[in-house]
Amino acid sequence: MPEDAHPRPPRIGLSPRLMHRPPQELGFPGKTLQYIEQSVAHWIMAHGALAFMVPTLSGDGGLSRRGLSLKDCVAALDALVLQGGADVAPESYGETPLRPEWSGDRVRDLYEIELLWEFIIQGKPVLGICRGAQLINVALGGDLYQDIDLQHPGAASHRDDTLYDSHHHTVRMLPGSGLGRLYPQPGPMRVNSIHHQAIRKLGRDLAVEAESAEDSIIEAVRWSGHGYVLGLQWHPEFHRGFADLLDSTPIMEEFLDAAAAGR
Repeated sequence: MPEDAHPRPPRIGLSPRLMHRPPQELGFPGKTLQYIEQSVAHWIMAHGALAFMVPTLSGDGGLSRRGLSLKDCVAALDALVLQGGADVAPESYGETPLRPEWSGDRVRDLYEIELLWEFIIQGKPVLGICRGAQLINVALGGDLYQDIDLQHPGAASHRDDTLYDSHHHTVRMLPGSGLGRLYPQPGPMRVNSIHHQAIRKLGRDLAVEAESAEDSIIEAVRWSGHGYVLGLQWHPEFHRGFADLLDSTPIMEEFLDAAAAGR
């Protein structure tokens, strides 16, 4: 290898958020927007990896089998991050919405579930953040609380729209879990909390890695199958600037090490 040559940086795919009806002032009448949130891309890139959005392959959110395929897209990447965003649609786990505002995004669910499985089939790591953790659980046959306050009476507050990422609570890592090994210090740790849905019934071959210290709501899950699939209910990419919150670096380093091992 020439002296000035370097191994290429890891290529991390990011599933996009979908905006089906953009506000008129954005200037895209009748169009669907696909986008990523800046913090998650910068969190990836701050660790020396490249971030690439993986758009859906047809306008309706389905995946075209002609020309460029989903398999081709995944083959070009080393790992996947499922970012946060709209609710997972209750239809995706066999329920109907209890309220219209909890209908979620079924189009995005179908796209991300197929994307997730293609990464698993190709043996490439997946990290799910907030909605992404819930999506992993649903894809593996689990379900969700459509709304924690309604369906889990007595639970702690997991969302405050006025505070957004400044709303924090404590989690405990389960002994013997992967996160427990990454964070061996005793006692609960603080993370942000920006969700009103949560994992209820655990999906197949998923193990709980972390729980809310206040009410035992599931906060992290890991797949026990062959490969790396980790879901975090909090947003580690939002922890920068909050000195009292969990250092997200070990999570990203583990994820990128798994990506490197599979190349």
